[in-house]
Amino acid sequence: MAKAPTTRIVLTALNSRYMHTAFGLRYLYANLGELQSSVCIEEFTIQQRPIDIAEKLLKHQPEIIGFGVYIWNVSEVTKTIKLLKQITPETIIVLGGPEVSHLPDSPAVVDIADYVVMGAAEKSFRELCQLILSGNRPVKSEIQSDELPLDQLQLPYRYYSDDDIKNRLIYVEASRGCPFKCEFCLSSLDKTSKPFELDAFLAEMAILFDRGARNFKFIDRTFNLKVSSSIAILEFFLERMTEDLYLHFEVVPDNLPDKLKAVIQKFPYHTLQFEVGVQTFDENIQQLISRKQNNSKTCENLHWLREKTHAYIHADLIFGLPADTLDNFAKSFDQLVSLNPHEIQLGILKRLRGVPLNRHNEEYQLCYNPEAPYNILRTRDIDFETMQRVNRFARYWDMIANTGRFKNTLPMILNDSPFDGFLQLSDSLHHAAGSTWKISQKRLFVLIFESLKVRGEIDESVLFERLQLDYSRTGEKASFETLINKKAKITRIGVANKRQQKMLK
Repeated sequence: MAKAPTTRIVLTALNSRYMHTAFGLRYLYANLGELQSSVCIEEFTIQQRPIDIAEKLLKHQPEIIGFGVYIWNVSEVTKTIKLLKQITPETIIVLGGPEVSHLPDSPAVVDIADYVVMGAAEKSFRELCQLILSGNRPVKSEIQSDELPLDQLQLPYRYYSDDDIKNRLIYVEASRGCPFKCEFCLSSLDKTSKPFELDAFLAEMAILFDRGARNFKFIDRTFNLKVSSSIAILEFFLERMTEDLYLHFEVVPDNLPDKLKAVIQKFPYHTLQFEVGVQTFDENIQQLISRKQNNSKTCENLHWLREKTHAYIHADLIFGLPADTLDNFAKSFDQLVSLNPHEIQLGILKRLRGVPLNRHNEEYQLCYNPEAPYNILRTRDIDFETMQRVNRFARYWDMIANTGRFKNTLPMILNDSPFDGFLQLSDSLHHAAGSTWKISQKRLFVLIFESLKVRGEIDESVLFERLQLDYSRTGEKASFETLINKKAKITRIGVANKRQQKMLK
């Protein structure tokens, strides 16, 4: 019987959720050449215990463990590596990923690892492993990658397993890099956007599709930058249209020429999801952070996508940018709400290592959480209390607006001033619930009713009808009327008990 190959290298990542896949690990694996037969990939989630992760990794008895380190997993990766170094200090730990690629601005995990490979590591990681396994360990622990030309890369798509294809998002990229210089984004460090050879890329997509892949998430930073390629890719999928096909693209919001529009219009309901990074409509802030965006064209295109296509529109705004204020951000928010995207992701600015935005830290007093995910705590123009209010706003917005559960009630909440209207509700909900977490669906409906009915401009009977319509779509067994009556009865009993206690005193 042939002896099973020994695992000498384990590639691992801690994903934020099970449905996500570690795309970078598959690229490394695809380009390991003769080492590939002694390598395996192990994926986990950040919800798993570090000690359990360490146990599973060490079952392979590897000589090298390579970790992908990102802003969302750096804390858990650090805990896992500390355990590994206690149990088997001889195991070589190699780090890669954006969180450790900008020395000396680096997290503490760099100090306990053996090597750090910075940048696109398909070539450098293989060379490092060859040296280590041959007994010629490099003295220098910091390795700046030599990036391979795209036409020399081995593509990773065959290394998605059948289980990945059945149960998880399949990440793909038709290009790398970004020509834009938005200072809050790591892609601003790229010189330009470089496409993969289109025919070779589509051939790989055909193989994935034939294997049953239907959930494709394109990670290109600017999918519609080269319109002819965008059209060719969309037409490829149009020819293979199925009821369960799902395509996610990040698009430049002000670049939708007529030829591209014509193809987009052919896609059926919710097959396409477009992530549209608006971030801010303020031209002064855009100039300050080197963001080029035609606001009028962006609004025109968002309106067209919403009214003339079946695409699902996910639009992004960022709160906490330099020079922004609460009132100013409200204007961007209200403008975006008026364009009616299906979902608005209200992101709080985070300090990414290496980004040019850090040059503004002193002038605009940008103060960040020292722990991941390094969210902004206050700025020159936004105090900590306001930042916390908007953090809660973002959380409640996800629960109420982005879930789609309150489509009949939401217009009453927003009224003529969407940001002010929802901020008022957010403050009220937090006062009543004391938290933005672990609020059951039934309780949320009651809290919204109690918070809105005291507003002078809202008719309580109409509010009840709207909430009842939304509640009927949830599948809950108890009626909305029963829920409200139960709450009212509990309140009356509480008031009566307080009166009785007062009388006894």
